[in-house]
Amino acid sequence: MENLKFLQTWSVKDFKNNQQVQEIEIKKNESTGKCFFTYGFETGACSKRVATGEVTLPVISQVCVPMTGEMFFLLHQKGETGGATTLAKL
Repeated sequence: MENLKFLQTWSVKDFKNNQQVQEIEIKKNESTGKCFFTYGFETGACSKRVATGEVTLPVISQVCVPMTGEMFFLLHQKGETGGATTLAKL
């Protein structure tokens, strides 16, 4: 995730409201072992921590790959934003 630019982040509840969907499903591709999420008829990516069960405070961010300009949604642990982890908020 070090090469991603985080553009905006939402709580799961806010993301569902914004996308006008009732639920988000996290799925695993049995061929690759990678997880992804679905919302309505769309899909998004999941961080590696989703597959290992390390996500306790899930959020969804719109991210961009600077080299290609590709943008997508990423489900990840709150504070997991490419090398900087939030330790505290004062």
